[in-house]
Amino acid sequence: MCGNNMSVPLPAIVPAARKATAAVIFLHGLGDTGHGWAEGFAGIRLPHVKYICPHAPTMPVSLNMRMSMPSWFDIYGLSPDASEDEAGIKRASENLKALIDQEVKNGIPSHRILLGGFSQGGALSLYTALTTQQKLAGVVALSCWLPLRSSFPQASANSVNKDMHVFQCHGDADPLVPFVFGSQTAEKMKSLINPNNITFKSYRGLPHSACPEEMVDVKRFIEKQLPPITDV
Repeated sequence: MCGNNMSVPLPAIVPAARKATAAVIFLHGLGDTGHGWAEGFAGIRLPHVKYICPHAPTMPVSLNMRMSMPSWFDIYGLSPDASEDEAGIKRASENLKALIDQEVKNGIPSHRILLGGFSQGGALSLYTALTTQQKLAGVVALSCWLPLRSSFPQASANSVNKDMHVFQCHGDADPLVPFVFGSQTAEKMKSLINPNNITFKSYRGLPHSACPEEMVDVKRFIEKQLPPITDV
């Protein structure tokens, strides 16, 4: 991480049980930290995968009366027509790309790195995957939306991830990020990348949170996109 994020603590990491040949970088939601998600991934870990759960910097958030809390970028509202923190989203995306580069330097090729996130973190993961020049394994997007969606398809014109796989999940009882916002996001994504590679799954009665059934589905998706590499 660079710039004003130097004070952010190092990510919570679930190391691979053996040599790491793949990585999942998963971003938490507004007001949270990476620790809880690291614990969640420890429960569904694959032995060859390293799980990296960074912590967002603390900043005032307009949505919450300018109270300071961990946040990847400022949020003004959670409806499809809310204005957005374009500069903050782009800055956070560059920081995430730097984190991907760091893992590539550590020996894990970018096409073996899967991005993911919950809510605001999922939003940032989708945006970054569509705008990066790094070829990725895919995205796990939980209870989230695509930021700056009116900037697409132009923003993703040069994307190397047109055929990436996306697993998008949303609770149909979400009171914060409305379910319809999630389903609209899935439709938008289908216009930007190969629609056959997008899975949108709803969870009956699930509010703005994750659930065990969803985490099992996430594990299956990671297993499929990041299979173990067998020595030749």
